[in-house]
Amino acid sequence: MDYREAMTGSWVMWDDRCTTYDFGPGHPMHPSRLDLTYRLSRSLGLLDHDDVTVASFPVATDEQLLTVHTPELVAAVRAASLDPRGATGRHGVGTDDTPAFAGMHEASALAVGATVAACEAVWDGRARHAVNIAGGLHHAMPDTASGFCVYNDISVGIRRLLELGARRVAYIDLDVHHGDGVERSFWDDERVLTVSVHETGRALFPGTGFPADTGGPRARDSAVNVALPPGTGDEGWLRAFAAVVPAVVRAFRPDVIVSQHGCDSHFSDPLAHLAVSTDAMAVSQGWVRDLALSSTAQGRWVALGGGGYELVGVVPRAWTHLVGVVTGRPVDVTTVVPEEWRRHVEQTYGRTPPTSMGDRDGRPIRYGEWSEGYHPEDPVDSAIMATRRAVFPGWGLDPYFD
Repeated sequence: MDYREAMTGSWVMWDDRCTTYDFGPGHPMHPSRLDLTYRLSRSLGLLDHDDVTVASFPVATDEQLLTVHTPELVAAVRAASLDPRGATGRHGVGTDDTPAFAGMHEASALAVGATVAACEAVWDGRARHAVNIAGGLHHAMPDTASGFCVYNDISVGIRRLLELGARRVAYIDLDVHHGDGVERSFWDDERVLTVSVHETGRALFPGTGFPADTGGPRARDSAVNVALPPGTGDEGWLRAFAAVVPAVVRAFRPDVIVSQHGCDSHFSDPLAHLAVSTDAMAVSQGWVRDLALSSTAQGRWVALGGGGYELVGVVPRAWTHLVGVVTGRPVDVTTVVPEEWRRHVEQTYGRTPPTSMGDRDGRPIRYGEWSEGYHPEDPVDSAIMATRRAVFPGWGLDPYFD
């Protein structure tokens, strides 16, 4: 269904062309992760409901891209799109981490178009929630492609929300890497709150996102960074979210929430050092949805994909959970993975697929409430407190007590 004709409900943005965002064989960010997520969501019946629209969308226009990116970057991407071998790394296009490929501009602008369409639909009421698993490309800077991200669909989507009349947009980034590109776009804009929960930049790309980084002079305390130590698992990760994110988002009083759900914080992801399960990710997705429903956003929520490089075992399950939460039908973590999906994985990729939608066999996660006490000897609690001390006073919140 075309997004302009869809009825109010939850939207899942999808087009088979999303899989053309492809840096080539051997690159960690292979488009198979998108195809497998869509297939798994379909196999579980999440898309087969009258109040769920699988929505198509147009490629983002240059005018939309230029609300965030420079003409020079767009020109460099267009040139590399036509002649990948001629890309020299200028503006970050054609580097080892973001190689050039034929059709690069169209594939990248398509991801932006999906996020923009999702933002428009949520803002004007055609959809209450929307999800774009092909989005979440949070590292792209105004003038530079970076970290597998060519254009920054998130920043363009937020710009569109502001154009449409949103006064305050809260952005929540749960990728293992700091959401540096989005933070940079709105560093000095008091209308946008950026909250990023990530592995510390002392151990991981892009090397930024520390608690003292709190926004520009006209937007103090609008950037919130929780920099977690390597090895942080389910309990610490959820504790960090619960101790920081709800309080600052509610204090900000957003009109709409945009969230990024990179699943590279998983314990088996090859590019990072956290130890989070799909179970904890599903919990966090539900918390973001609850925050959208219980805050001034009045349910307006756009959810996006992001990083995640365990292509078969993790990404499809994590983002299928996201689709379930967005559409109001959360998938129980003990659910058996459908046989048809498992058979497709075995036949297509020669991999042994997971059998369950969770990693913990249904065991509960005991993360502890902040109100139960702060433990300064715990590296996770120290990281949380550093963030609370940095930004909570500016929002009229107590760093020590809830």
